[in-house]
Amino acid sequence: MNRSISLLVAGVALAASVQAFAAGDIEKGKAKVATCVACHGQDGNSVDPQYPRLAGQYADYLAMALHEYKDGRRGNAIMKGFAAQLSDEDINDVSAYFSSLPTKLDDLHNHIQGAR
Repeated sequence: MNRSISLLVAGVALAASVQAFAAGDIEKGKAKVATCVACHGQDGNSVDPQYPRLAGQYADYLAMALHEYKDGRRGNAIMKGFAAQLSDEDINDVSAYFSSLPTKLDDLHNHIQGAR
């Protein structure tokens, strides 16, 4: 019985954290992406293969990635520095904004360094 309660609590906590990632204000996010667009493109569709396209990605995925850069679970010094300056609200807003944009994602062909 104790294990069932633990699983239930863990499930509720996970659902709550995903819900927190999903909330964000698109218009506020648009005002907060000046630094991001230098690499990821004004419309979130980077043309440089070393920078991921953010437009149209799931907001909760983008928020999770930014939190992971911020706390060091993802190892990129440049993104860690940028993410460290973002509040949880900033992360949610930026994620909502990029998620709302039309994507040019198709597949990874010609989007990976060294791909031919």
